[in-house]
Amino acid sequence: MAANEVTRTELTALEKSLCEALDPLASALRARATELPEDQMWEADPVDVSLTVLAGWKVVDSAVARLTERAARTAGSYGASYEQLGAAWGMTRQGARKKWPDAVSRPAAAAEAGAVELFGGTAELFREPSSGGWLWRGRGADGVHGAADGSPACGTKEEAAAYAGVFLKDHAGDPSDPDGRP
Repeated sequence: MAANEVTRTELTALEKSLCEALDPLASALRARATELPEDQMWEADPVDVSLTVLAGWKVVDSAVARLTERAARTAGSYGASYEQLGAAWGMTRQGARKKWPDAVSRPAAAAEAGAVELFGGTAELFREPSSGGWLWRGRGADGVHGAADGSPACGTKEEAAAYAGVFLKDHAGDPSDPDGRP
């Protein structure tokens, strides 16, 4: 048996605990819908009682989904990969990434970052976290600092590198100075 599999006994105990936890919620929902006392919930029409229980399980399902997402984000914040999240949930890495797209910080994005060194200046290329687009910031050989203006982030790393290159060219040092200073 795998470590994350449960025994029949464990599953039965879990289901019993969940039903016991649901009873007060279902009773409260039924009482609000009928304006009858909670202790009379089970004496109503079986269809109505069953639908009330179903409505209670929907509340539980939503709460479990929120708690599951929180657990996935917590695991991701401690360094779990999408492959590990998927294994824990019984799905593929791609399935886990689709289910919890923001659970794992993407160190790959930082690894993708790069630098441009031209005309005696340097610029770094990096992804904007909110949009996923590419930006740049740098310092020309003449000492002027620059960055992508307030326009939207570039769609590709190469596009950001091109803009950084134009900035570095415009702020090149004196070609007669071997250190690139003006």
